[in-house]
Formats: sequence, C-alpha cells, structure tokens
Amino acid sequence: MTLQQLKYIVALDEERHFARAAEICMVTQPGLTIQLKNLEEEIGIKIFDRTKVPLTPTLLGTEIINRAKKILREADDIRDFVINQKNTLEGEVKIGIISTLSPYLIPLFIKEMKEAAPKMHFTIKEGHTGQLIQNLETGTIDIAIMATPTGSPNLIEHPVFKEPFLAYLNNSHPLAEASFYEMQPNDKAELLLLQNEYCYNAQLLDICGIKNPGKIKDQFQYDINSIETLKNLVRAELGFAILPELSIINEPNSSLFKPFKEPKPVREISLVVSDTFSKKLLLEKMNEVIWRCLPESLQQNFAYKKIRWNDSPYFIKSVSKLQP
Repeated sequence: MTLQQLKYIVALDEERHFARAAEICMVTQPGLTIQLKNLEEEIGIKIFDRTKVPLTPTLLGTEIINRAKKILREADDIRDFVINQKNTLEGEVKIGIISTLSPYLIPLFIKEMKEAAPKMHFTIKEGHTGQLIQNLETGTIDIAIMATPTGSPNLIEHPVFKEPFLAYLNNSHPLAEASFYEMQPNDKAELLLLQNEYCYNAQLLDICGIKNPGKIKDQFQYDINSIETLKNLVRAELGFAILPELSIINEPNSSLFKPFKEPKPVREISLVVSDTFSKKLLLEKMNEVIWRCLPESLQQNFAYKKIRWNDSPYFIKSVSKLQP
C-alpha cells in the first residue's frame, strides 16, 4: 500500500470515473486501473463496485476511502512540518569549529550571524577534526565548520571558501627578502607542527612534500597546541611555520609572511552536517554570513591546489595509533 495508491482511490471517489480520475492524477487510465487492482488484491477487499454507473464505492470501500483521506491529510501535515523546519531560524544550534580556524573566523562571524538570525541561540565548541566528525555522527553538535573533504559517507559537506596557506619565516631564513616562498632543502627539519592536529599536520606535510614526519627535527619536549604558539616560536628563530591565511588577519604587515606561487595550496572550508540535518535555510544564512566576513583577498578568484588530509598516510597512521 502506497500514498500514491491512496491518492488514486480518493480521486476515483471524487470523480466516479476512471478517465477523469486518471487525468487529475496525471497517470494513464490503464496505470490507475492496475494500481487499484493491486491495492484491492493486497488488502483482499473490493473498494469499488465496477458494475454500477457511476462508479460506486463498496461499503467497506467507503470506510477505506475515508481513512485514506485522513492519512493523506496527515502526510501533508508532515510535509508542511518538514518545510517549516527547513526554513525556520529559531531555536538552538550547536556549532563545532576546528581550532586552527576558530580564533580568527568566529569573532568575525558571531556579530553578523546574530543579526541574520536573532531568534537563534548558538553554542560554539572548538575541537580538532576527528572530534568534530565524531560529534556530528553522534549528534553532539549540529554543524561543523572544518576543512574538507572528510571522506565520511554519513556527512554532507557544503563548501564555503578556499583558504590559502602561506609561510611564516624568521629573519635569518634565506628567503626572508623574497616575494614568494618555495621549499628550501633545510626547511623540512625546521617545519613546526601542532600536537594532535593530525588533519592540519597532514596538509602541511603534503605541501612540503614530506612523506615521513619522523624526519622533522624533534626540537621540543612540550606540546604545541596553537597557531599563536607557532608564530612565537618562529619569531624566536626556532623554526618556520605554514599558516592558514586567516590566522594573520590581525597581524601588522610583515614581509616575513610569504605567499606561495599559484596554484596556491589551500584548504577547503565547509559547513558539514549529518545526512539527517534539515535546517537548510540556516546553512544558507551561515554560508552567506561567513562569505561576507572574509577579507577581500579570500573572495577573489585565484589558481589553487586543494590539499586533502583524509587520505594522507601520516593521518591514517596517526589515527590508527589512537584506536583502542
């Protein structure tokens, strides 16, 4: 029994004529007849008395038709409810965001988002990529702002912008006076990584062409957990860093921030939700707000190379060590 079959018998009851009912249902008359026959055979009851003119429901058929009308009304109510939920900008939403993006995007995003959806309450949680994916799949958060692709079949990704990476050099670096950064022979041992940020680190290793992170010089005995710490280590001439462009949004102009030549290495930043998320209007608003908040340099077209992380051997090996 299908909703379409129920629509057919309601139309037949209203028109009492196969041809007119088929026309209203936008189906051929033989097709409508076959569906009515299939339904009657499934339930073992004749719904219409075909010997009478005009077509007349049987006694039990009348009750079935009345119930069908009720079911179809409830189905319409469900459809209206879903449409309303997709278009509502009220209620609470939990947003997760990768920690390498949060300090720079969230201050730009919050004020404008409050104006775009004043009746919504936002809870924002920082985390690394693995945590955000797990939280999305378990329903702990509703939306993640993160680098993609994730490689997860249970998540839907809505790309928002491409964020270029750039190099941050110290004064003693051979390219300190250059216009662009290109990998130097001694740089691989000087690259600074973030502790437990396997996705972010995987992108940096890809950019630098480092297949074995064990070759990176082990200079420190403590965890480096923030991009701001990396910057300070570079200023102390303890290495060099590759940073996402938004992380220098509040920095004074410095010639030591070096862009890559085109095609620039970028990370794709997306709004990621589970495949059951329904608030489409909210996603559209968030997409618009984030885009408006971006510096003009990120809104312009440029040649780029998207850097993945989910298929990186480094990432797969690092994550596998965390499995119980």
